[in-house]
Amino acid sequence: MINGALLRDAIVSAAYDIANQKQSVDELNVFPVPDGDTGTNMSMTIGAAVQELSRLKDPSAEQAAKTAATALLRGARGNSGVILSLLFRGFSKGLEGKSEADGKDLAKALSLGVEAAYKAVMKPTEGTILTVARMAAAKGVEVSEENEDPLFVFSAMVEEADKTLSETPEMLPVLKKAGVVDAGGKGLCVILHAMQNVFAGGEVVKSAETVAAPKQVKRSAVAESDGSIEFAYCTEYIVLKKKDAEDALKLRAYLESIGDCVVVVDDDEIIKVHVHSNHPGNAIEEGLKFGMLTSLKIENMREQHSAQVLEAELVGANETYVAPDPEVPFGFAAVAAGAGVQHLFSDLGVDQVVTGGQTMNPSTDDILNAVQSIPAKTVFVLPNNKNIIMAAEQAAKLADREVCVLQTRTIPQGIAAMLAFDPDASLEQNQVEMTRALDKVQTGQITFAARDSDYDGHNIKEGELLAMENGKLAFVEKDLNKALLKLTRSMVKKDSSFVTLLYGADVSDDQASEAYSLLRSKINDDVEINLISGGQPVYYYIISVE
Repeated sequence: MINGALLRDAIVSAAYDIANQKQSVDELNVFPVPDGDTGTNMSMTIGAAVQELSRLKDPSAEQAAKTAATALLRGARGNSGVILSLLFRGFSKGLEGKSEADGKDLAKALSLGVEAAYKAVMKPTEGTILTVARMAAAKGVEVSEENEDPLFVFSAMVEEADKTLSETPEMLPVLKKAGVVDAGGKGLCVILHAMQNVFAGGEVVKSAETVAAPKQVKRSAVAESDGSIEFAYCTEYIVLKKKDAEDALKLRAYLESIGDCVVVVDDDEIIKVHVHSNHPGNAIEEGLKFGMLTSLKIENMREQHSAQVLEAELVGANETYVAPDPEVPFGFAAVAAGAGVQHLFSDLGVDQVVTGGQTMNPSTDDILNAVQSIPAKTVFVLPNNKNIIMAAEQAAKLADREVCVLQTRTIPQGIAAMLAFDPDASLEQNQVEMTRALDKVQTGQITFAARDSDYDGHNIKEGELLAMENGKLAFVEKDLNKALLKLTRSMVKKDSSFVTLLYGADVSDDQASEAYSLLRSKINDDVEINLISGGQPVYYYIISVE
């Protein structure tokens, strides 16, 4: 049987192992553009559970699985990370009520994770991590009918995962042409192998580097004297929700009646609580009505002359939780990198800009924290990158207010959506019009090849310029101005009216002015061209054509 301590150690070992091997997994990415990188995203996602798991002294299998699942969900980055978090989420549900797990339990748990992952992906692609997980779970269910020994079943699942991974090039021609297996599937196999090794009695893998962990709570001096602190005790705890727990909004309402700085973050399994009050016992007693308490902490702020700035697991770095205001119907959160691009979104009415994008996908928690800091009844989220949409959708499920995730895959799409917003229209009307607007805009991007590659008929060398048109590789070039002119000409149609050119951190003002003059001399005078310093990394130019 697999007890909680063994499961805890297995997941910690898996986190260390994928961290040690993330570069080799990253290198399996077929597309040569700089990106979030599968191995890195999976490593950071499962790495978020290490600190939480390490606090568990003698957990049940259920507790270890739930702790891991919650941490992975909040730490999930990129599509591969979100899928991994959903696999562990299902794993947690499959081990509910279990102090130990046998082979059937493990097979059922992975099957539930596969089901959740497939539901979350709009258009599942076979030959990816999804296929590897599905086939492994199916094999586990099959063999558990004849032998319920957990090591036997888990080993069969790992063997099937390896076999399926080796077959992914036959399922996806792009993998076969590149001579590689699926990166996400490989990452999952690394994780499963590390867990299998611990189940079999092996030692926990040693980390070659620091694994991602939740941000630590900062402390800042409080300027006021003792007497100016109205509520003396800072109380924090986590509620392990009982099955028939009431709506956490009732807990928040009570806490607001006895204190201030109330934060109640609720998900399927836990409620995280923070409150300043003069009666911490009352706050604790009320929390017990919703389930068992853990991670309990009480601090006397007058005595310490300090207050905790809520971040990390509660409200995120440098953000303050704000309750929804009935008088504020709409708010906006967008993901963007580069000072100019971020200022542009702020000017368009975005309340919170989450730093991130290509090569630096924000976590589910990063996006959730931004949403929770906007005092609106409904918050629109603009991911502005196809690899961030799933994390945004998971954040929406954790928020305590209505969240509408727009399917913006690029910065120009996000800008177009904001320009289409009508403050006098309903949520449904805005959702339709903003989506219609983002679908109309064309996006061009010029970046560099991160590695040698033979992709889509192009023999690409590391460092060459890649011209992307609406997410697809259009051509390869060596001269930046030539690439910009050729790509823009290709995108400008007879009915085009506006071209917006965002130049990045690696393009000087003089270079950008020269590029603008070139475009202005070669593009029809009827087309308005705007040049903006975006300051974005990775992309020399981002081109918007409408």
